[in-house]
Parts: sequence; C-alpha cells; structure tokens
Amino acid sequence: MNHGSSFSSPGTPPHTVLMQAAEWYACLRDGKASAAQRSAWQSWLTQDEMHSTAWRYVEEVSRGFEPVRTAPDSRRVVEQLHTANERLHSRRRVLTSVAALAGTGVLSWLGWRQSWLPSSVMALGADHSTQTGEQSQIVLADGSRLWLNTASAIDVQFSAQARHIVLISGEVFIQTAQDDAARPFTVQTPQGSMRALGTQFNVRMDKDCTQLAVYEGAVRVSTATGQSTATVQAGKQVHFSAQRIKQSMDADQAREAWTKGVLVADNIPLRSVIQELGRYRKGYIGVDESVADLKVYGSFPIHDTDRVLKMLVSALPIRIGQPLPWWTNVEAQH
Repeated sequence: MNHGSSFSSPGTPPHTVLMQAAEWYACLRDGKASAAQRSAWQSWLTQDEMHSTAWRYVEEVSRGFEPVRTAPDSRRVVEQLHTANERLHSRRRVLTSVAALAGTGVLSWLGWRQSWLPSSVMALGADHSTQTGEQSQIVLADGSRLWLNTASAIDVQFSAQARHIVLISGEVFIQTAQDDAARPFTVQTPQGSMRALGTQFNVRMDKDCTQLAVYEGAVRVSTATGQSTATVQAGKQVHFSAQRIKQSMDADQAREAWTKGVLVADNIPLRSVIQELGRYRKGYIGVDESVADLKVYGSFPIHDTDRVLKMLVSALPIRIGQPLPWWTNVEAQH
C-alpha cells in the first residue's frame, strides 16, 4: 500500500469517520485502555458498517509503521521480500536478453502483459525508483535528463533502434536530448505510449489514467488499445485511458514546478492541495469536508510537508490534528 494516503476517494469512509477510527486506534494501541473504553469502542464499531470499514483502513495504514519484528514470523517476512526481489532481478535479466535479440517491442509486450504484478512489486526491481517524499535527477546515456518524483519508478530500455522508458508508478519529467542515431524516444504506461518530438514533458500515472503535460516541442500519444492517437503541442496537456484521449487543456504549471521542489496552488481547493501533499508525506493525511473547498493560493516547499501545513494554518481558518504520529487531520478551527 502507498502510505502517502490523502483525501478519501469515493467508496472509502468519510473523513469524519476515519478521524473517529484513528482516535480509537490511538486510545487502544498501547493496550492500556480500560474495560469501559474497550466496551465503548466495541459499541462504536458495531453501530455502522462504515465504522468497521474505517477501522480496517486505519489498521492497514498503521501496520505500515509498525516494526517488522512485530509480525508473527518476521524472519519469514524478510526472507519472502528478499526472494521476491531476487526473482524480479532475474526476470529483468531474462527480458533484457530478449530485448537485445528482438528489440524493445518484444520487451514492452512481455512487460505489460504481465499485469498480474502490481506496480508496488514491480518497483522493487525497477532501474530507478524513489520512496515517498524523495525525488531524484537522472542523466541517461544519450544525455537526456529525467526528474523522478515522489514514490515513482521507471525502467530504462535503450537499444540500437530505440530509447524507451517504462513508467511503472508515479511521475517523471523528461528533457530529451538529440540522438545521432535518430532513435525515437518513447515512454510507456499501462494506458498507452508517448513518442517525444524534441521536447520537455511530464508524465504522471493516476488510477487507470495517464496525464501528459508538454512544455516544449510536442508528444505523440497512442492509447494501449490503438483506438485513439493525438499529438499534444507545447503548452497543452491531456489525460488518457487505455481506450480514449480526453480533450486537451492548458498545461498545469504545477506539473513542471515540482522539479524545483515547489507545490504551486493557484486558486485550487484545499482538498486538491492536501491530496497532492499526501504524495510527499508518509502516513495518512485527510481534510474535513467543511473546509475542503477553501481556495488556496501560493507556492509551498514540498520537501517540508510540516512547514506547508503551518503555512496553510496561518492563511486559512483551519487546524491540524494528529491522533497518531502517522495520521494527520486538517479540520475547521473550533
């Protein structure tokens, strides 16, 4: 699970219920709760199915912050993770050999047909990856520059015929270099492929969707099903699924600003700011509906999420609650 969770999506418990569950978890986690407190918790838990759903959600998030030694068999857990990582490296060696013989087309076909591997597992064996809150800059063999955003992973597949990037998870900003061999530069996600036409562009993966923003040159997009293609010019961006490409709009400057460590908010709802902030912050961060639509303006340092929260508190009628070290609530002032 990605422990940079944020504003609840449809189908998850409301923020107020998640907050109640987190407060109960904080009360009970040290095992010192009284019998009356445990009885009250049980009563709350059975009042509504949404309560038990929220409790399981809090347990899942919190489990990621407990030491591995608390697992029933910690040695076995570590061994399983190590074995999985070794298998991924072995798989890469095999696929790289195939690519050397048959070109990147076969490698891409094999990689994306193995969709049973979740992106979080694939990231373990990625060529380049970042953890939550981390960013990195990469210079490729041809001189192209990549900026890898928080919780992101890519594979790099260069051959005599092509330059190919597979975005496994997260977000990458790319500044392509000219290539003497005139090899095409392409980026692939589960939703489709993008071919750079001398350019600077940003690619971000969301659930069942890829966002492409172009800042220089142009990028040719083809959906995974082959049903739709489009050329996105500088200053424009599109979202696309495996089937279709949505209408283009002006490129979001925030998708370029993050490479400079800045989160840009230009009259956007607080819920959107908190959702973006959650990508850089370990644990859960959520916002109450009563303040979620407050408009936010400004530039914020994404490498210091605590400072961002303080800046938001100073500018808006909100407060920050933390029932657990890894659980942050953005609420209305009382």
